[in-house]
Amino acid sequence: MTLPVDHLVVAAASLEQGVAWCEARLGVTPGPGGRHVLFGTHNRVAKMATPAYPNAYLEIIAIDPEAPPQRRPRWFGLDDPALQQRLAASPCLIHVVVRTETLGSDRRALLSAGLDPGDPVQASRETPHGTLAWQILVRADGRLLCAGALPTLIQWDGAHPAAQMPDAGLALRALTLSGVPAAARELLQLRGVQVHGGLGPAVSATLATPLGEVTLESA
Repeated sequence: MTLPVDHLVVAAASLEQGVAWCEARLGVTPGPGGRHVLFGTHNRVAKMATPAYPNAYLEIIAIDPEAPPQRRPRWFGLDDPALQQRLAASPCLIHVVVRTETLGSDRRALLSAGLDPGDPVQASRETPHGTLAWQILVRADGRLLCAGALPTLIQWDGAHPAAQMPDAGLALRALTLSGVPAAARELLQLRGVQVHGGLGPAVSATLATPLGEVTLESA
């Protein structure tokens, strides 16, 4: 699988906290996002695409306080008490999502390699430009594998959100994933991403920003 980066996931205790962090850390205000009814979350987004990372964007995501009680664990491990305790202090980079056009076969390949990326889930959110719809692999327990270093696979149904995002003044320059098992490294050929099985932050991303070059690292 040779797959492009779709977006980076920055988790926050609240969207207000996430926006303030983005303004202070990256020098930009993320644009509007929407609500994810199925998982009880909402987001803000900012484009960071470059020729090396086409249509890539940054997502600030938080639990939606107005969402009804959830019937299943939230995605990206957002229900984890340890993560929520960490987010109370500050938002942080936790994960990367990559695009595919062959979600089913890619999932089967990971399963055959002994890695369970979860089941395909149909999700959507409303935007001023219409409904965005996609399929994404989410484990039943909501947990991220390899401390978040094993990317989540997404397949968009129709328009990609970055097509309607204005230039935010951000550009993804480099991305490294650490602690990825050998089986996954053999399968996942990620465009513009250094992937290895050694120690280090599970996800490390370097961005050009209005405040200069900034490197974000997961715990």
